[in-house]
Amino acid sequence: MKLTVRMKIFACMGLLVLIVSMTFALTTQVYSSNLIDQFQREHIDARYLSAEPEEQIEMFKSFFLDNMRANALLNVTHGVRLFSFIAIGLVFSFWISGVLTHPLKKLIAAIERVSQGDLNVKVPVYSKDEYGKVAQTFNEMTLRLQEAEDARKRLVADVAHELRTPLSIMQLKLENAQQTVPYVPPEMLLRLHDEVIRLGLLVEDLHVLSLAEAGRLALDRKPLDLSSRLEQIVDDVKMEAEENGLELRFYSNTKPVMVMADTRRITQVFINLLTNAIRYTPGGGKISVEIEEQVVDRGSIYAKVSVTDTGIGIPEEDLAHLFDRFYRVEEARSRHSGGSGLGLSIAHHFVKAHGGFIRVRSKPGTGTCFSVYLP
Repeated sequence: MKLTVRMKIFACMGLLVLIVSMTFALTTQVYSSNLIDQFQREHIDARYLSAEPEEQIEMFKSFFLDNMRANALLNVTHGVRLFSFIAIGLVFSFWISGVLTHPLKKLIAAIERVSQGDLNVKVPVYSKDEYGKVAQTFNEMTLRLQEAEDARKRLVADVAHELRTPLSIMQLKLENAQQTVPYVPPEMLLRLHDEVIRLGLLVEDLHVLSLAEAGRLALDRKPLDLSSRLEQIVDDVKMEAEENGLELRFYSNTKPVMVMADTRRITQVFINLLTNAIRYTPGGGKISVEIEEQVVDRGSIYAKVSVTDTGIGIPEEDLAHLFDRFYRVEEARSRHSGGSGLGLSIAHHFVKAHGGFIRVRSKPGTGTCFSVYLP
């Protein structure tokens, strides 16, 4: 039979009572032995030795009973105390075992519900001791599990949606080509090729993102002059910004700014940030890229790169989910006007893989600032 915690506590208290009882019995035995030794010292003399055996026994009984009567009240008191101790010990052990195991029973019931798929269960937190800490940690764990399950469901739905769009276009084009004329115009093949490229890029982004999230992304880290690299990236996207009527500038107070980084991955980070800034900044707006060499944050030194725009901004309630896969702010950042929804998530995990982090500040209508911190 498997012992419960309560049964174990009760068994330990019972063992303690048994030890006390044995100690009392041993004490009684020692007391009797001391009486015999006292009789030998005080009463075994010439008179005792010359007496008949029956008289010797009577003399010993008289001595023993007289001493027992003298200590009878003390013995009764000891007995009552022992019995009271045993009874109180057993009652206390039963009560304390119930007190100690009651929170565990609630936790076990909650764990069983979680094992059956119910992630909405919560354990009441009544104290701040170890049991309260366990209950609080359990509630936080179920919350994380619920968030992970919701993210998984959204991911499956979003992946299905993203893959369905190019596949549907390709299927429609191919069916039209089969049903109309035997000759396929080059422009139709070009459209099919564009969708194949789009599909391939989406699958590649998902693959890279999965590796980064699992901590298995291979980085080719080498000394990199971040200031020089950023200046080149800004030059590469400046034409696109100007075509959209935007002013794009790069600011650097110091050169060079050296970091250990994977040049290809870091380039993709800032390309994603600048592309978003261009996409969501109306004509006539400004985008600035600024680098600072030594910024202290939580006791560590980082190179900080800020990408600031005067675009449409992001509502506060959406900032916490901005780096989630496929997450888009509604309306202006929808699937029809935005990309696949993976760019910011990829940038976040690439920077994290380098030991850095990204922070974002934004208000609707006033613009957005992404700050990348690299060690």
